[in-house]
Amino acid sequence: MREQERGGGGGREGWQELPPQSPEEQARAICLRLLTGMPRTRRQLADALEKRGIPEEVSQEVLSRYEEVGLIDDAAFAGAWVESRHRGRGLARRALAQELRTKGVHTTLVQEALEQLDSEQEERTARELVERKLRATRGLDRDKRIRRLAGMLARKGYPEGMALRVVRRALEAEGDEADDAENAV
Repeated sequence: MREQERGGGGGREGWQELPPQSPEEQARAICLRLLTGMPRTRRQLADALEKRGIPEEVSQEVLSRYEEVGLIDDAAFAGAWVESRHRGRGLARRALAQELRTKGVHTTLVQEALEQLDSEQEERTARELVERKLRATRGLDRDKRIRRLAGMLARKGYPEGMALRVVRRALEAEGDEADDAENAV
């Protein structure tokens, strides 16, 4: 890709070609452009540089420098990712760990980030997800409701035992509420 600079004259003759960028300049520009939109992991940036033909040694040098100055911080990325995806999408630790691994976050950083979530918080989120979906399953038989609700939790990474426990408790609570409503009439 060549960039041009406007010269002093009027028409096309006024455009001058800039000298081609060095691989280091290209790598820095690529990284900055990608980091402008959203935080990225070191591996995501390394993959992008490799796709654009930046030599490995240049890529590593630029990425190391960006880590030194704090533009790349996989630990901060992982922590923010866990917080955002758990609160926003209701994902459990297992699903979050898988997502972070695919983004190239080191296993120890993944574990540290997941320590933000305790079992109680994870179960509380599972209950909230089930409560939101419970109404949509009314009218179905109990087994089908359990399968659908537990399946939804499983797709979000919740362990089977927790998913079934949360779903059964929600259905029992719903039944108790229905019984109370009938007795009040």
